[in-house]
Amino acid sequence: MYDELRKTANTLRRDVMEIARHAAGPSHPGPALSCCDIVTALYFHIMRVDPKRPQWEDRDRLILSKGHACPVVYAALARKGYFPLQDLTTVRRIGSYLQGHPDMKKTPGIDMTSGSLGNGLGAGAGMALYAKRMKKDFHTFVILGDGECQEGVVWEAAMCAAAMRLDKLIAIVDYNHLQSCGAVEDILPMEFMEDKWKAFGWNVLSVNGHHMEELLCTMETAIHYRGRPTVVIAHTVKGKGVSFMEHDNSWHQKIPTEAQYLQAIRELEEEMACL
Repeated sequence: MYDELRKTANTLRRDVMEIARHAAGPSHPGPALSCCDIVTALYFHIMRVDPKRPQWEDRDRLILSKGHACPVVYAALARKGYFPLQDLTTVRRIGSYLQGHPDMKKTPGIDMTSGSLGNGLGAGAGMALYAKRMKKDFHTFVILGDGECQEGVVWEAAMCAAAMRLDKLIAIVDYNHLQSCGAVEDILPMEFMEDKWKAFGWNVLSVNGHHMEELLCTMETAIHYRGRPTVVIAHTVKGKGVSFMEHDNSWHQKIPTEAQYLQAIRELEEEMACL
């Protein structure tokens, strides 16, 4: 199982690079690559979803609050069968239903429009509150960036979710230490991340965001907690899987050259051969 999921994550990384190659404009490959393992664990093991019924009332929900990383979610949705795989080459093109940020009114499988950073957790709290009031069994997952957690609205939502005991709300912080303009620590440090969430009344779990076994175990633990919401602090590497992109913040939204694209695909194929 773990090997298959690792292969799926690798496939999503190749899809992200394919999107970066064809997209009409920068497609944010760095932040998409950093959460490929997280998205794989969710869509291909943890979440209850049905591509044939994208609006199924009892499905688990995913909100990509760091909406600029949408290529990885588009890749996962295509691989799950929500829409044709070849449509991934239309990202950000005029007339495409695959926008530069997720749009729930255009793209099958997108549960919440995002892109304005900080808003995803509040929307997720609303979904979780609906589930609680209506006695629904679904979970709501929200993927946040670490730089995004500088937004005050994130902590307003965190307070509300804890006060309302929304125990089927699970936040996942993609903690790669980089944001669009530089290092998080240089712009507005988010150190003691675990302690911050604990102080707001959340269950807190930490995990290597690129270790599939740890991710699955942590997510399984998170969905069984009761009484309060849970946050998973996933320690990740921006640009993970492509050597020249890792830890290099210039790839936040840069377009690869043909040579860079080919090198990235070669590296990912070599990694796939080892799995």
